Formats: sequence, structure tokens, C-alpha cells
Amino acid sequence: MSKQLYHLAESCWADVKDQTYDLAVLPWGAVEPHNYHLPYATDVFEAEAVALESARQAWEHGARPVVLPTIPWGVNTGQLDLKLCLNMMPSTQMVILKDLVENLIRHGIRKLVIVNSHGGNSFTTMIRELSVTHPELFICCLDWWKACDAAAWFDEPGDHAGELETSVMMHLVPDLVLPLELAGDGASKSFKIEALKKRWVWAQRQWTSITDSTGVGNPQKASAEKGKQFLAAVTKQIAGFVVELAASDLNEMYE
Repeated sequence: MSKQLYHLAESCWADVKDQTYDLAVLPWGAVEPHNYHLPYATDVFEAEAVALESARQAWEHGARPVVLPTIPWGVNTGQLDLKLCLNMMPSTQMVILKDLVENLIRHGIRKLVIVNSHGGNSFTTMIRELSVTHPELFICCLDWWKACDAAAWFDEPGDHAGELETSVMMHLVPDLVLPLELAGDGASKSFKIEALKKRWVWAQRQWTSITDSTGVGNPQKASAEKGKQFLAAVTKQIAGFVVELAASDLNEMYE
């Protein structure tokens, strides 16, 4: 199967002009440091890879998703003091998402799945607002690393550039991952206040105050094989959801 059938960035007008798509998939990442050993665009590589592989599997099961080009800019308001960590404000994300939604509606697509790859991105309030201004489009979002229980593959998944993320990148783009002996240990500080520490009260973390390496989570037990196995499970799960959503009647979504 040609990936041009579901990969818009690589498609030509000849591929697209007579094709009907069930839904759109929008990968969304961020550009930020990932410890000393992973590239700045780690979240971008991950979002795109997960979206494309999930869409490929969905096509094999009869669904017709189209994967839009990945948006690389994420919300990094707690990391503004990290060199070349590129922040996009949530309000700017909303403007971009609104414009994309209007484009999809114009071209007859009524379902959108956001595949998020960055913990600082949060689309919930945006989706609520767009559901009022554009009720004809069904929008949902997912954090790809939450699709399966990471504990089944990793001893210590980590929060940022730890075992999970390092393993995934070792599998996806091994040439861009530096040797693990160059990585920091991912040690991090937590809030002193108990409620914030346990996260039933939320506040933004000032990244350079909690970690010296920019990583949170120890990457030393990472391996490409773990990343391969985890991604296989995650993309299978997401593909199954895409197939089910593609076949769903938006007027009959509840039971």
C-alpha cells in the first residue's frame, strides 16, 4: 500500500482529488530539550510516527483516515529559560486549530483526532469551545503514550526523556540518539507542598528548578526493542479506535 493514500504531506493532487476520507488525524508535538541525548524535536518525531503507523493499520482494516502534517510547536511556558526551547501560547494553538477545523469542514471532513506528543499541550478547553462554534465537527484528542499501560514494558517509564521516550526514539531514529553514557540520570525535584506533589492540585513546574539535565526519568534501561514493542501495542490500540470512529454515526454516539 502506498503511504500516499493516508499521508497528506507526501500525497499529490492525483492521489487526493477523487479520494474520500473518513476523518483527519493531526499529530502535534513540541520543540524542547530532552535531556542531553535526545533531539529537540523528539515529540515531533513521535507524534508523526504514531499517527502514520496507526493510520496505515486503520487503512488495512477498511477505514480511510488522512494524516495531516505535524504541528511542531508546543506549549513550553515553564521552560522559557532553556536555550532554543520554542514556546507557542495556548491561545495561538487555538487560532491554528480553529483555522484547520474550518478547512476540514470546507472539504467535507467531520471527524478530527489530535495525536498529542507533549505533556504541556492541553486541548480540552479548545475542543469545548470549538464544539460550540463548529458543532458539525467531532474533535477528540489523545496522548499517544497513554494508549497502553507503559509498566508492562518499562521498569521506570519516566516523565520526560526517560526509559519510555528514549526507547521509542532508539527504535524510530537511532542515528539521532546519543550514547546513554552522555545522558543525565533524569533525577528531578518535586514540589514541597504535599497536594502539589501528589498532583491533586496542579501548578506549572519551572523546569530548570526541578531538573539539571532537562530530563525527568532515568533513561539507562532503555532499548530499541522495548520501544519497538511498546509502539506496536500503542499503534494497534490507536488504529482500532480510528477504525471504530471512522465507522461511527455522529448522531448515534451514545448507548
